[in-house]
Formats: sequence, structure tokens, C-alpha cells
Amino acid sequence: MIDANDSLSMAGKVALVTGGTKGIGRIIATRLLEAGAKVVVCGRNEPESVPEVEGRKAEFIACDVRQAAACKELVDTVVARHGRLDLLVNNAGGSPGVDAATVSPRFSEAIITLNLIAPLHMSQAAYQVMHKQPERGSIVNIASVAATRPSPGTAAYGAAKAGLLSLTTSLAQEWGPLVRVNAIIVGLIETESAELTYGSVEAQEAIAEATPMKRMGNGHDIANGVLFLASPLAEFVSGATLQIHGGGEKPHFLDLVQRYSPQQG
Repeated sequence: MIDANDSLSMAGKVALVTGGTKGIGRIIATRLLEAGAKVVVCGRNEPESVPEVEGRKAEFIACDVRQAAACKELVDTVVARHGRLDLLVNNAGGSPGVDAATVSPRFSEAIITLNLIAPLHMSQAAYQVMHKQPERGSIVNIASVAATRPSPGTAAYGAAKAGLLSLTTSLAQEWGPLVRVNAIIVGLIETESAELTYGSVEAQEAIAEATPMKRMGNGHDIANGVLFLASPLAEFVSGATLQIHGGGEKPHFLDLVQRYSPQQG
């Protein structure tokens, strides 16, 4: 039986969040700090500040997760400094919108490397540590709705995120019961760059109204999902995909049906 008071505590645990210096990753790192974890964040460039909660700061380690050797070095450094690794959050990723017909092979390869191959390399490095520890480890892969629906402008990105979901289930099969591996599908999320992604404030309000929950998601929604998957409450959850998208997007064809159907009554 799990003690309800301790069910979401990360006290004594060490968590590593890739891309944890900004955006959703930073909020995830902050939530884990709030839960009591020691948190390490990584990125290619040192940030002006790191996540902090009541004087407890995340530790930053520079790392280009696209390089397999760098992934191993990062995990080795975390373990050397903190003695263990309990949670890996593969959050680093993303892609600008591009035309699939004209995008360069080099660009596509880079996007697939960042969003699929890098999480594999990070997970391999983490597994080498986690499976030897008395308490089993947890890996959470941050995916996207682009993995499960058509996403014009993000062909390589969507394909990579779809691959990440497959990777999640495969690793869960291979590495259980010593390491649990799960994924989160991130829906439409408000970020500091929301206008670049979704357009004007009016457009964002219209998008929010189109979702069943009548709002866009935020980083805290995703961070809470990560904390749940990392916690004892999810001790029998592995190979799962948690969709955090407020119910999803209404299919556009339904609007067309309503628009062009004869008026009833």
C-alpha cells in the first residue's frame, strides 16, 4: 500500500531533464524540485538562470544530446556527482515549420536525430545506471500530437515523434521490470513563443474555444503528468502513452458537415 502523503514525493531522488532550461522543460524541472528531487538540467548553452524553488536550484550541465558520446558523459557526470539517477525526462526537441517537398536532407536528419535518436541515446545511457540500482528507474519521453495526426510543415518532426512512441513501448518491453518507460503526448500548449506558433491572441482564444476543456494547455499540465509517471502511483504503468491535450482537437470535417448540411426543423 502506498502512503498517500508520500505518493508524489521525489525526496532523495535524482532527476535529469534534457532541455530543462526553458519552456516546458523548465516547468517540469521546477515541478520536480517542488516534489523534493535533486534536478539536473542540460542544454547546449548555459542559461541566464536555472529552475529554483525556495533556494534549491537545479544544476546545469552543458550537453548536446545529439551526440551519443555526450549523452553517456552527461549521465556519468550526474551519477558521479549525485550517486544515482532515478528519472530521465527526454524533453529536448522541436522543429520549425518547413515545406516537406523542398526541405534539405541535412535538416530532416537533424530533426530526426534531435527528436528520436537523441532520446534513444539518453535512454541507453540512463539504463546502464538505473538497472543496477536497488530501486527501479523511470524514463518519460515527451512526444507531441504531431505524432498522431497530420501535421503539415512538420513531416520529419511528426515522424520522429511517432517513432518516439514506438521506442517507448519497445524499451518498456525490453527493460521491465527494472526500468519503466512511458511517454506523454503534448497537445496545444501556451508557451513564451505562443504567438510564433499559434498566431495572434485572438487566434489563440479561438483555438482554446475549439478544445473540449475550453482552454489551451500549459507547462504545469505537462509537469504534473511527468510527476505522476515518475511516482509510486504509476508503479505498474510502463509502455503507456499519456495524452495531455484537453480532449484533443475537434475534427475540421465536422464543422464542414454542419456548415453544408440542410437546416433541421
